[in-house]
Order: sequence, then structure tokens, then C-alpha cells
Amino acid sequence: MCMGETGIREEICRLGRSLFERGLTPGSSGNISVKLDDGGWLVTPTNASLGCLDPARMSRLGPDGKLVSGDAPTKEVPLHTALYQTRSAARAVVHLHSTHSVALSMLPEIDPRAALPPMTPYYLMKCGQTALVPYYRPGDPAVADAIKGLAGIYSSVLLANHGPVVSGDTLEAAVFAIEELEETAKLYLLLRGLNPRYLSPGQVKDLTKTFGLTLPEHDEH
Repeated sequence: MCMGETGIREEICRLGRSLFERGLTPGSSGNISVKLDDGGWLVTPTNASLGCLDPARMSRLGPDGKLVSGDAPTKEVPLHTALYQTRSAARAVVHLHSTHSVALSMLPEIDPRAALPPMTPYYLMKCGQTALVPYYRPGDPAVADAIKGLAGIYSSVLLANHGPVVSGDTLEAAVFAIEELEETAKLYLLLRGLNPRYLSPGQVKDLTKTFGLTLPEHDEH
């Protein structure tokens, strides 16, 4: 990422406002972080709306995860930390309370290893597959252990009854992926019970080969 810290602060605010204004995370829900070249990171403050972030008040954490400057950070720091620790390529993490993804996380038939079937090529290209982790209260450090238990295999994760969290090699990539996850969750809910055609194993294999995707392996039911 060539952007300096000032530019990253402004990009967090710009993309956060875009997510908020399009109804993807209401009120003061949701949080964003970006890793910096010195090993520290910027993260949105606690109790802040993504719709009206102030670049100067962003929480600046050191490599040890402790606050260096700015407002107190989101209570979801353990969640972000776990993704950075297990996914070495991750440079940004976005967590939202987007409606359709939350609804999906509450359905009884969801496979924790693949919360969504292969519905569209762009879902696979941007999200890979999505894990579902059990419910923990917001900010519970135990959620970090659940994320670490995934061993860095997944870039997109659903927190049960809570919302999606996605990592990316840039903030823009993470935002695009979490938007794709939300739209795919919406598609799933629209088609639920209608016996839709999903991508076939051959089509998934073609996408994987063509675009160099790495998908978690598991047996289909």
C-alpha cells in the first residue's frame, strides 16, 4: 500500500461513510482497521458511526495493540487482531452488521465450513468461502480464539447473530468483498426453498484455475 497514514485515515472515513450511507451498517455499529508499515494499525473508535468518522480522531495502535493516539478503539480489537495474526497477507479488516449477512448467520441449515453455496463467480472470487463461528458477545476476547481456530484459511467469516468480518490485502478489497458477501447472503435468502441452480463443481474448478483461487477443502453433503 503506497498511501501514507494521512491518506489511509481519509480512505477509512470515505469508505466507512459509503458503507453507512448505503445502509450496510446502522447506527454506531461496524468497525474498520488498516495495518500500517510500522506494524501498528489504525482502527475506528468505539461507539463511532461509520457515517461520520473524523480522520484526526482515529485510534492509532502500536504493534503491541495498545493505544498510541486518538480516541479509544472499538471493543472488537481482539477480532481484528486475530485476523491479522492468522492471515499474513491481510492489510485491512472490515466488520459490519449488514442485515442479510446477519440473517444468514441465524439460519439452522448453515454449514459452519461454508456458510454459502457457490452461487456466483464473484462471490467465490472475492470471498472464497465463508466460515460461521458460534455466537460470542461483542468484544468477547474468546472470539479471537474462534478466529484463530480457523487457521487463516478463511478471509471472510460470519459471527453468529452478529455480522460479517472480512480481511483483504487492501481496505478497498476488504470493502468490496464484504459487499459481495452481503449481496450473496441476500440472494440466498431470496432463493431459499426455491431449489436454485448453484455453480457446478466443474464451474467452480474452472474459476479456481482461471483466477488462482484458494478455497478451503471440505466434503459436500
